[in-house]
Amino acid sequence: MHLSEQEIIRREKLESLRKLNINPYPAALYPVDHTTAEIKSNFEEDKKVVIAGRLMSRRIQGKASFAEIQDSTGKIQVYFNRDEICPGDDKGKYNDVYKKLLDIGDFIGIEGELFKTQVGEMTVMVKNFTLLSKSLKPLPLPKTDKEGHTFDEFNDPELRYRQRYADLVVNPKVKEIFVKRTKLFNAMRNFFNDKGYFEVETPILQSIPGGAAARPFITHHNALDIPLYLRIANELYLKRLIVGGFDGVYEFSKNFRNEGMDRTHNPEFTAMEIYVAYKDYNWMMEFTENLIEHCALAVNGSTKATFGKNEIDFKAPYARVTMTEAIKKFTGFDITGKSEKEIYEAAKGMGIEVDDTMGKGKLIDEIFGEKCEGNFIQPTFITDYPKEMSPLCKEHRDHPELTERFELMVCGKEIANAYSELNDPLEQRARFEEQLELSEKGDDEAMFIDHDFLRALEYGMPPTSGLGIGMDRLIMFLTNKQSIQEVLFFPQMKPEKKTPTPKPEDFLKIGIPQEWVDVVMHEFTSVAKLREQKPTQVHQKLNGLRKKNKLPVAALQLDEVEKWF
Repeated sequence: MHLSEQEIIRREKLESLRKLNINPYPAALYPVDHTTAEIKSNFEEDKKVVIAGRLMSRRIQGKASFAEIQDSTGKIQVYFNRDEICPGDDKGKYNDVYKKLLDIGDFIGIEGELFKTQVGEMTVMVKNFTLLSKSLKPLPLPKTDKEGHTFDEFNDPELRYRQRYADLVVNPKVKEIFVKRTKLFNAMRNFFNDKGYFEVETPILQSIPGGAAARPFITHHNALDIPLYLRIANELYLKRLIVGGFDGVYEFSKNFRNEGMDRTHNPEFTAMEIYVAYKDYNWMMEFTENLIEHCALAVNGSTKATFGKNEIDFKAPYARVTMTEAIKKFTGFDITGKSEKEIYEAAKGMGIEVDDTMGKGKLIDEIFGEKCEGNFIQPTFITDYPKEMSPLCKEHRDHPELTERFELMVCGKEIANAYSELNDPLEQRARFEEQLELSEKGDDEAMFIDHDFLRALEYGMPPTSGLGIGMDRLIMFLTNKQSIQEVLFFPQMKPEKKTPTPKPEDFLKIGIPQEWVDVVMHEFTSVAKLREQKPTQVHQKLNGLRKKNKLPVAALQLDEVEKWF
């Protein structure tokens, strides 16, 4: 493991603390009785407080020092005064521990009293402090120059998502997104619970991945010696519970789809699905717009939200447009009564990439996705989807080639999908068999036949409406984030590139003297890194280190260093 100069110094401080009999990672409870936010909202001069958090900045001026502590609610200024902390003759706790052995990023506990500085800043006068956890890596804190310009900000998405723990510490705005995310889940739960619906849990490991059209992740169960799939949806299990006599069930489910990753797709995502007996999709449309309005208010205190350059208003009611009308409006083509061949030719004529594995449903989906979806900015219900696109959905009561289904579109993206659920077991079996034909034709997203689900339907399922909402996508719209990675604590990432560990012989091979090898290896980590520098820079740096650290090695000559290159 290669350590930077800073990391080496911090490890040395760790040893020094231990020699002073200070445990850098104590086990005992620390009796915190205030957060920084509570102090600020109920400030009283001379009040005694006990707080804890990270040391985020400090200005040491001899025997006094102002610093900043950050806890989960924010930051507050603290004042360290040598004589307050060390009233007796031994001033070591301030002079040695505070000044020399603490670092930015360390967790410390503080007992103190509140006061206001001359400029009126709320401050804690430190009476005693305890090191609670020594930080061995420096935080990637932004720096500010005298003119107030900030530089070296921690804003590379790749690093931020990989090291979310550091991102949350140094970019406080990031935490707000996740606070809003939790508010969204709580608001939705409350909305359902108030109506008497029941939160349930269904299996993540399934023997048949059902309830959606998607490519699954496959795993293996050793004891049963069978393949299992990570769920792509929880729909078929929730409907089994409606068969079993529940009137309304919902679940926030982690779903997994073994497909592409982009700004709106992560292989692991959170969906909410709810099923309510004796309802249809018209009832569900009204229910959905009221739910989304309720959630927007709970998260942002307003039904309005900004997303990119658009202002969206989530106030109910929302516009309703049939899929047939939408395609006709934006392409001039009427899909009503058309054969698969006619739709295939029309899609081709619109310049849409199509192929022979696509059935009628997939073709219509492609046309809608390419030509229509992006035009719906304000929340809009797209209704009455063709039967081929919706194998789990009831046939439309007035148009037998359509289904009773809607999707809610916002800013050209789908955030909710709902049906009048198909509850005819014979019709459901026939639809599954059509899906099987599609998968034999080469569609790797077609649905499997779930025989146990068909058996459940044969016991009878009351008329039911179901709704699914992509929670990650919804929170993107409510927090104005263009990328799903911004609203997931730990999005899926490509594995980090491992840098090969350097070996002394790599350095000896290019002519570096034996007594210099450890120093050069530590400073440059690889021959390639060394050769990124100019010989003059390397010569200066190494001789500078020799002088600063009083190394027992002979000084290097420039012509000697040049030979390494």
